[in-house]
Amino acid sequence: MTVLDVARRALDSGPVCDACLGRLVADRSFGLSNHERGHALRVSLALEDDEDFDPPDECWVCEGECDRYDWWARQAESVVRGYEFDTYQVGTKVPPLIEENDRLLREDAGLDPEAGELLKSEFNREVGKRFGEQTDSEVDFERPDVLVLCDLGTDDVELQVNSAFVYGRYRKLERDIPQTKWPCRECNGTGLVHGEECGGCDGIGYRYEESVEQLTAPPIREAMNGESATFHGAGREDVDARMLGEGRPFVVEVEDPRLRRPDTDDLQEQVNEFAEGKVEVRDLQLATYEMVERVKELDASKTYRMDIQFEESVSPEAFQEAVDALAGATVEQETPQRVSHRRAAKTRVRDVYDASGELEADGREATLEVHGEGGLYVKELVSSDDGRTQPSLAGALGVGATVTALDVLAVEGESEAFAREEFLRE
Repeated sequence: MTVLDVARRALDSGPVCDACLGRLVADRSFGLSNHERGHALRVSLALEDDEDFDPPDECWVCEGECDRYDWWARQAESVVRGYEFDTYQVGTKVPPLIEENDRLLREDAGLDPEAGELLKSEFNREVGKRFGEQTDSEVDFERPDVLVLCDLGTDDVELQVNSAFVYGRYRKLERDIPQTKWPCRECNGTGLVHGEECGGCDGIGYRYEESVEQLTAPPIREAMNGESATFHGAGREDVDARMLGEGRPFVVEVEDPRLRRPDTDDLQEQVNEFAEGKVEVRDLQLATYEMVERVKELDASKTYRMDIQFEESVSPEAFQEAVDALAGATVEQETPQRVSHRRAAKTRVRDVYDASGELEADGREATLEVHGEGGLYVKELVSSDDGRTQPSLAGALGVGATVTALDVLAVEGESEAFAREEFLRE
């Protein structure tokens, strides 16, 4: 069946506009709009059959919607005013009756139900093309900054604003600050128990008054004029540990942002001023959605520095021998007792890449640096956790040992450089 045969049968079904007519054969030519295809078919039939080729005033298929692309684009543009965005996607909600008309037209024309192009696809493209030109933005079919949905049944345009992301590294310069908000278990974060102030958290709802999240995310959310913000870190350090060195990678996700292009140098200054020296951020850069997963999945090794207290005095020779035994060791660790209430009971195998230490003159205190595989419990590497970690410093010395202060000096991952290059926004 020729394209003219298809056109004849379609026009015999009733008044059909050029766009709906051309959409039937959208897969048979390139470089033309469906309106242009339909007009060309109508002219060709007029020349061949010597009939009037003027398009109808009404179309029984789309009910005039194909004449409203410009109107819909203007409506969509009005909805996004006040939002910064670089990418977009247009979607269309087609009433069931019009969808049925679109199917019946193909049936009347003797075509398969999926032949040519569906009305929804044409609508998305034509309105999207106009919207992009009006807003100087680019279409993105994966994860656009904004998604506008045109509802042909109600003449409404719905707006979905996807999150914006800021990547950086944080240094935690004070102890007893968790990475994220830590709700109080006694009141489940409400601050109240049986209508009275919770004694476990003094009514604040959290076990700790501040967190890295609470000291960094608010200025970022405010700078992007978002509804809320969520903190994502590349692992986490103990509450009583400092995070020093170059810092730990993190991403702050800002939900429903109106602004997406803050000056990250200025933003970094604002965050550091807000954190008042308790936390410090560096290398702030705008990022993409994919960076969240890259940061969470970062296979990072870590370097720790620990202050250690021994129950008895140890000799320099014994101490050095025990430290040397840890360097390069493969360690088996049962879930530590201190985290057994929130971690699954299992035996973890981790490598210690390097270890070095210095013993104080009295033999009762020492400093130990350990470079180990991600997931290594270094406090238990020192204490043995009642034999649940093998080998350990305490086990090798035969003397009880406790970590009195812990600092994370470095978080390093081979994949991070690749992640940053690929998933940072220009």
